[in-house]
Amino acid sequence: QVQLVESGGGLVQAGGSLRLSCIAVRRIFSININAMGWYRQVPGQQRELVAEVTRGGEPIYADSVKGRFTISSVSARNTVSLQMNSLKPEDTAVYYCNAKAGTMTPMTDYWGQGTQVTVSS
Repeated sequence: QVQLVESGGGLVQAGGSLRLSCIAVRRIFSININAMGWYRQVPGQQRELVAEVTRGGEPIYADSVKGRFTISSVSARNTVSLQMNSLKPEDTAVYYCNAKAGTMTPMTDYWGQGTQVTVSS
């Protein structure tokens, strides 16, 4: 299976920046990771897409973060990062790394444990 390890969360003032990083560690080497991304969730609300990118493809972003967040490409080592600039208090959430893997349709989703991002005003 695949274990996702996230880092980079923390407390930042509005207007500041954070960079989240994620690595997908494969325990079964035959698993192919085809896409990685970031989702976020506030308690009591649904988990929502922040940014996602397929391997070798173009990224997609939630409208709320376009122009402020930038996701990296999926590296050959199955890493991805999310540069978050001009942070707003409404960006406060637990951010989860996501990986989509396999050749079957639909692909299998893997999730990290989450990293807290808190933006103060």
